[in-house]
Amino acid sequence: MTRSAFVAAGLAATCAPACAARSDVDARIARAVAASSGTVGVWARKLDAPAPIVYNPDVVFPTASISKVLILLSLFQLSEHNPAIFERRITLKLSDFVGGSEVLDSYEPGASLTVAALARAMIDQSDNTASNVLIDLLGFDRIAATIHGADLKHTQLKRHFMDVNAVVGHSENLTTPRDIGSLLYQIERGSHEGVHTVASSASCRKMIDILLRQEDRDKIARGLPKGVPLANKTGEIDGVRNDVGIIDPFGESPYVLAVLTKDLDDFSLGNIAIRRIATAVHGALY
Repeated sequence: MTRSAFVAAGLAATCAPACAARSDVDARIARAVAASSGTVGVWARKLDAPAPIVYNPDVVFPTASISKVLILLSLFQLSEHNPAIFERRITLKLSDFVGGSEVLDSYEPGASLTVAALARAMIDQSDNTASNVLIDLLGFDRIAATIHGADLKHTQLKRHFMDVNAVVGHSENLTTPRDIGSLLYQIERGSHEGVHTVASSASCRKMIDILLRQEDRDKIARGLPKGVPLANKTGEIDGVRNDVGIIDPFGESPYVLAVLTKDLDDFSLGNIAIRRIATAVHGALY
């Protein structure tokens, strides 16, 4: 056997198990997508892996509530220059209240909450009123700067939550699986490696702590083995079911998974597809 043939044979033998595993996860993702009734995008990457697992990674999707991660990041970036921001109290106005606000619906106009409490409500129970109040605090320009600084090329946050007029005017909040997945990857890398990425390492760890308490466990979480930690944010609007998260963020083998959907005829099939994709990716990366 020639040297070149020997090297080629060695590479083939080394690649075979990994290539077979990648082929299997790709096939399982494709089957889950085919059964979903809509358009699906996937981006998954283990920390320090050379390349992600992808399916339609650069297709643009409505964010629904996963864009609340952008608000959270922008808030933590601000806190690095203004540490007292989380203790600031904001008084709620009647015009602040919108639907989809399970936490703040129990308050009356004139009540005041700390920014920290609003941030927890925004993530824990995806409270739309809390999210809108934080958008007003930060401003769309600051959030746009956060998006630009993170190099999210196809992501935008252009409207408040439950703003029907903005939706009718085609001003939508958008992202891609690659953009939102790579954002959480940078948050995990900052936490895990102790380096500044999109925020300081301490901020990254605090954001993960908040995301770990997110209460919607109907998508990625149901595709994972019981007890596996998940720091995630879900999102739902008509025709859309999304989930993006860091699996086992403080463990030895963390990875990020983003699954975005749109054009769903049956919303339950979108959730099922996300669960099946989560199961397939977990088997390949964990």
